[in-house]
Amino acid sequence: MNPQYTIVIPAFNECARIGRALTEVLRTLDEMRWDAEVLVVNDGSTDSTAAIVQSFAAKDPRVRLLENCVNRGKGYSVRNGILHGSGNIVMFTDADLSSPMPEAERLFDAIRNGADVAIGSRWLEVSRQTIHQPLYRQFFGRCFNLVTRMIMRLPFADTQCGFKAFRRSAALTIFQLQRIERWGFDPEILFIALHRGYNIKEVPVTWGHDERSRISYLRDGIKMLEELIYVRWNSLTGIYNRKVTDLAPERT
Repeated sequence: MNPQYTIVIPAFNECARIGRALTEVLRTLDEMRWDAEVLVVNDGSTDSTAAIVQSFAAKDPRVRLLENCVNRGKGYSVRNGILHGSGNIVMFTDADLSSPMPEAERLFDAIRNGADVAIGSRWLEVSRQTIHQPLYRQFFGRCFNLVTRMIMRLPFADTQCGFKAFRRSAALTIFQLQRIERWGFDPEILFIALHRGYNIKEVPVTWGHDERSRISYLRDGIKMLEELIYVRWNSLTGIYNRKVTDLAPERT
């Protein structure tokens, strides 16, 4: 039988964190009694990430490893995992588990109550942040979010939190239309979801900053701004209006 939930974890050179992440995720599955599968998408890692995941998969059939042939980016990895998932509700989380795994219940609850997409937010309730970002990261992050909202017309306090869940039928449409393969994919999938008329619920979640975050707000921020313009161009040219293949019917 197909699981109720699919949890996707994109991973690139995550040997220092992926073992702890899988341990925490599997513990949460047991404690919350979630019927779930865990898909780790290895994005061309050159370290022992794949071997660590395989060791977990050998012991627990809920864990699966998906391999990108080369490094393609977080956006591609999330899409690869989502489209290979079989849960009625599919979600993705970062390997650092900045939002603790039990917080996913808040996303699942939003979907059970009618949302098609539930997105975790660090800024709706700032008091839920356990470890705050350095001030310069907060400044650049909020500036990028403001620019994103202006260009994309996205009415959300936090577009970049790597903690999002989708009703399966919505996910199949959104991620087949997704074109951005690296850091800027979050605003694109939210833009597509709004464009296609899906109900999106922004949910405050507990979150703690990880100092090992790889994103550079200067280098990656400039690239993401280019990608925002690319998304607007895709919208103007009708890319997001295309029909998509119904890979599988939603199960009840």
